[in-house]
Amino acid sequence: MPKATWQGVVLAQSNETIDIEGNQYFPPDSVNKMYLEDSTTQSTCPWKGEASYYHVVVNGEQNPDAAWYYPDPKEAASQIKGYVAFWKGVEIS
Repeated sequence: MPKATWQGVVLAQSNETIDIEGNQYFPPDSVNKMYLEDSTTQSTCPWKGEASYYHVVVNGEQNPDAAWYYPDPKEAASQIKGYVAFWKGVEIS
């Protein structure tokens, strides 16, 4: 079962992830949102659309913009609407 961890804490875990371009996108209900803080960062993917970001915060330590999601993806990526992916040292196992 794919699992996202940082600083020894499980951020997300699910058998229902979607693999896109080598990233595991976790269903919204599998993500422990107590470790996420909204970020103002956004980026644009030509085929997925506009991504929004979260800071990951564990035990007072912040990993800025270490998670992202597509709140309103383009049609080609509609299956990952609201799903969360991680990077910047977050381990996916």
